[in-house]
Amino acid sequence: MSSQTSSSASLGKQLFSMTWPMMFGILSLMSFQLVDSAFIGQLGILPLAAQGFTLPIQMIVIGLQVGLGIATTAIISRALGAGNTRYAKQLGGLVMTMGSVGIAFFCVLIWFLRHPILALLSAPDSVFPVIDSYWPHWLLSAWVGALIYFYYSICRSNGNTLLPGIMMIVTSVLNLILDPIFIFTLDLGLNGAAMATTVAFSIGVLIVAPLVARKHWMTFDWKDLNVTKSLASIGHIMGPAMVSQLLPPVSSMLATKLIAGFGTAAVASWALGSRFEFFSIVAVLALTMSMPPMIGRLLGEKKIDDIRVVVSISCRFILIFQLVVALATFFASGALSRLLTSEEAVSEILNWHLTLVPISLGALGICMLMVSVSNALGKSYTALTISALRLFAFFLPCLWIGSEIAGLKGIFVGVLIGNLLAGLCAWKMYLRALAKVELSVQSSTNL
Repeated sequence: MSSQTSSSASLGKQLFSMTWPMMFGILSLMSFQLVDSAFIGQLGILPLAAQGFTLPIQMIVIGLQVGLGIATTAIISRALGAGNTRYAKQLGGLVMTMGSVGIAFFCVLIWFLRHPILALLSAPDSVFPVIDSYWPHWLLSAWVGALIYFYYSICRSNGNTLLPGIMMIVTSVLNLILDPIFIFTLDLGLNGAAMATTVAFSIGVLIVAPLVARKHWMTFDWKDLNVTKSLASIGHIMGPAMVSQLLPPVSSMLATKLIAGFGTAAVASWALGSRFEFFSIVAVLALTMSMPPMIGRLLGEKKIDDIRVVVSISCRFILIFQLVVALATFFASGALSRLLTSEEAVSEILNWHLTLVPISLGALGICMLMVSVSNALGKSYTALTISALRLFAFFLPCLWIGSEIAGLKGIFVGVLIGNLLAGLCAWKMYLRALAKVELSVQSSTNL
């Protein structure tokens, strides 16, 4: 019993040491993006509109890089757990090549199709010249951002979250310093915002790349590597993970369309409430990045019981942490809603949001974590199913039913119920997936 307790404590300690750097890194990225939006907001309507039309395309680029990042973490960490170090290094080189060339090709494709894309998004003619000027700089920043993200994924796969965490903070601080210089001092406007991001990320790549090379975490020596089979195993996880990343924007658009029926104040309060939610689940976001390499390595070592322990510790932490956040938000909802907006109508609706929705964020956190864990277990279609069910079987239907029964207040009750149902469903699906993994591990061991 004591050895089991010490094993749990050791796993918990390891999980904590891998999670806290990611937490601070994510917080710094969020802060930089908020300040970046505030700077661009001072440039006028056209630059803001151009950024608005860029956002859906940006989400697709991010979906591609995150999908590959998830596959990287799952496959490399599993290879390391199984003691196959050379294969892990080869996969690192393969991912960097595949990612950098693939995202570059996609960015070039976006540039040549920019006018049909804008027409599809119903962009006014006045935005076209701004986009023509802005997108070359933005696409370059997107490519450099993807490059550094792939380096972070390789670091995390090898159990190092400290370097990505520190570099997220460094690049965010650099961006905050360079933004006003490029946007206002050099008078480059919206283009300057993209240039500042490119410079900050490029400096990040110049720091991270030599460190990764020094650790020998990747190699381009593929003589004994079955490249086709390796690409297939990456694609098996990357495809569903990428689709999973693209589902929330679609769901968000449908939710906004429903809420728009209650007026602009409702849409404004929804945007503010959603932004607050994003900050309040920062610990969950950090765990979704730190846990997969641990799970992958334990799976490679065939330690299924340890996987159970790690997931159990994480879920308990999420439920307790989010309960504390929910209680604090409940008692401070009035003051918070007045602090976040000076508009009385928006503040009143936001107060409902902050009172009701945070109660269910623990369940939402469990759901998000089970998506990451399923991907790490190689059950990418289970992860995709959990994501799809959360959004299209629970979140949106509960939102609509709530609005039909109790109007605007019913929407927030709907979100609460939808999140609770999604969390419960995700947990049951994870248990089923883990049981299947355990069976396949036992049968391979018996052979």
